[in-house]
Amino acid sequence: MVDITGSGFTGAFRLKPIVFAAIGLMVAYVLYHNERFLIDSAAPVWKHYEPFKWWLLPHGLAGACALILAPLQFWDGLRRRHLTLHRTTGAIYVAGALVLAPLGAYIQILNELQGAARSFSVETAIQSSLLFVTTLIGLIFALWGKIDQHRQWMVRSYAVALTFLEIRVFYGLSGLEEPFDWHVLETIVWSFTASALLVGDLANLVYDARVGRRATARVRVPAE
Repeated sequence: MVDITGSGFTGAFRLKPIVFAAIGLMVAYVLYHNERFLIDSAAPVWKHYEPFKWWLLPHGLAGACALILAPLQFWDGLRRRHLTLHRTTGAIYVAGALVLAPLGAYIQILNELQGAARSFSVETAIQSSLLFVTTLIGLIFALWGKIDQHRQWMVRSYAVALTFLEIRVFYGLSGLEEPFDWHVLETIVWSFTASALLVGDLANLVYDARVGRRATARVRVPAE
């Protein structure tokens, strides 16, 4: 029998490492495909970013902290053995998300002044609000000592944060980038933003099902 829902599996197929590996591949793809201009000062896109380029630095650093450190928060063994490290990386994730969200909305407003559609500013405001609120609620539950609720809301928070990668990966690999069409891009962005909380809750359901099976396995009722 093979359990595909998390750590402590009875078989070789482990879902969590595969998910984290997929996230790592998405990070690598986005860095190569979308963000190479960061190491090329002569890239033409810098002309577009010139009015707000200095806002990109804190935005990018906060986003990197959130996207890279979050998987450590869901590593059960690390959390059990190194609680201080878990809390430290968690605090950095929360700080990163709470900085990333409002900066993203502000940068998009500045981008609108460069000709971007108003609808993208609205979408970014909603996406940023989802990230900010889910992270803040998760932090509040942690401070209250309600760990189950804290975990659930941080999963939702990370699901929202991952849309940054998912949108760019899907847009690039689907071949829809060329020719550029605002309506196509907008549809993709709204679709991933709208489904983020659903994805987070599905992840929570998988985790809860796994925990429930473990509890059942520990409590064995003798057959009559």
